[in-house]
Parts: sequence; structure tokens; C-alpha cells
Amino acid sequence: MDWLNKPATETQITHGRRLWLYVLMALVLLFLMLPTLIVIPMSFSESQYLEFPPREWSLRWYRNYFGSVSWMQATATSFKAAILTMVLATTLGTMAAYGLHASRFRWRGLVFGFLLAPIIVPVILVGIAVFYAYVKLKLVNSLTGIVLAHSMLAIPLVVMVVTSALKSYDMNQELVARSLGASRPRAFFLVTLPQIRFAVITSATLSFLTSFDEVIVALFISGGENSTLTRNMFAALRDQIDPTIAAISTLVVILTSALLALSQISGKPRD
Repeated sequence: MDWLNKPATETQITHGRRLWLYVLMALVLLFLMLPTLIVIPMSFSESQYLEFPPREWSLRWYRNYFGSVSWMQATATSFKAAILTMVLATTLGTMAAYGLHASRFRWRGLVFGFLLAPIIVPVILVGIAVFYAYVKLKLVNSLTGIVLAHSMLAIPLVVMVVTSALKSYDMNQELVARSLGASRPRAFFLVTLPQIRFAVITSATLSFLTSFDEVIVALFISGGENSTLTRNMFAALRDQIDPTIAAISTLVVILTSALLALSQISGKPRD
């Protein structure tokens, strides 16, 4: 217990005096993680229904998931949509954030607000509007339509994250590179991008997860061969409470945690 007497900060406040804060943090984390902690053991139940705690343990629902053609097809669609959304949203969002940051446009604050509109407006309204637009454009139940709709939801996140990184970046470094003969794109890729790398990687991860986890808009615009995994999960929960969704949820949690961990590790500055 000697660590309780060691300083926690430069102000010499000890860990013991901060013990209440550590306990509070642990309680908040437990509150946030509890639903996930419940789903994981439920996925290993032998029961025909969602059951906690499981009376019998089994990999039945994992086998059901990996052995189902419809579940595998939906998973493939979700991965394709998420990867394409990540590429499109990260590229466009980074360009938009950089353009607004580097410009002296008078109304750039208003433009920034418009870029954030898709995450300010209730998602259900976005789904309805996108559905009616897609009916006319014949993009309903298409992979292209899913990617465009999910990119619309992911771009605001990219803009916010990259804009925050650019605010702490000294644009004079890029100006120096351009004064030495580098074109603006070359100066951006060689000078600016490496220094906001962590923000871009984080944005790409959030874009992927935004698409992969999105369900409301998917309910309106995806279906048939291009039905997403989350849409099928919602249907399974609504129609028959299939315990397979517990197994899928566990795998999604593992995937999400792994991607976030990798983004944090890869974004750390190298010594």
C-alpha cells in the first residue's frame, strides 16, 4: 500500500488523497461496461432464448453465426460498406477540415456548422430524407447508397477530430516548405499530414465503426443481398429474439476494442 503515499501529480497530491476519485472512475466504467459484460456470457449459453446467467455453456450460437449464409453475407456487406466509408469519409473530411482551417473565408464558421448538421439532426429524420432521395435515384438496397449515407454520418466526426488537431498545428511549417519550392499538396503530405497522423487514424477508425455499427439509416436503405449486419440483428431481435445476436455482439465488441487499441498504438509519436 506504499503507492497510496506516492505523489499522483507534480503538485505532490498523493494517490491516497485521490482514492475517492479512482473509486468513482471505476464505478463509472462499470456502469458503462455492464451491458457488454452481460452480453458476453449470454453468447455462450446453450438455451434457445437469451439467458443470463447461462445454465449450460456452449458455442452453439457462434457455430450458428459462422454457418449461416445470410449472416455471412450481411457481415461481408457491412465490412465492404465500412471500409469504403472509411476511405471516402476520411479523405473528404480531412480535406474539408484542412480547407476551412487554411482559408480566410468569412463564413467558414457557418460552413463548419453545416458540415456538422448530419450528426445534429435526429438520425431518424436523416434516414427518412435519404430514403426518399434514394427512391428517386434508385439507390435503395445498393452498396453505393449505403456507403454514401454512412459517409454523410461519418464526415462530421472526421471534420471535428482533424480540425482539433489542426488548431494545435503551426501552419508556418507548411508555408516554409512551400517557400522552398514544394507544391501545396506536396507540403501537406510531407509536412502537415505526418503531424496530424494520429487525428487522421482516429478519424478513419471512427468512420469505420460509424458505418459498421449504424442501424437506423440501414433499416431504410439496405436490404436483400445488401442487407447490413446490424439490420439483420435488429430484425432477429424484433421477430424471434435469436440468441445468435449475442454471439455477434460479442464479436463486434472485440472488433471495436481491437480497432480502437490499434488506432491508439499506431497514432503514438515515435521516439
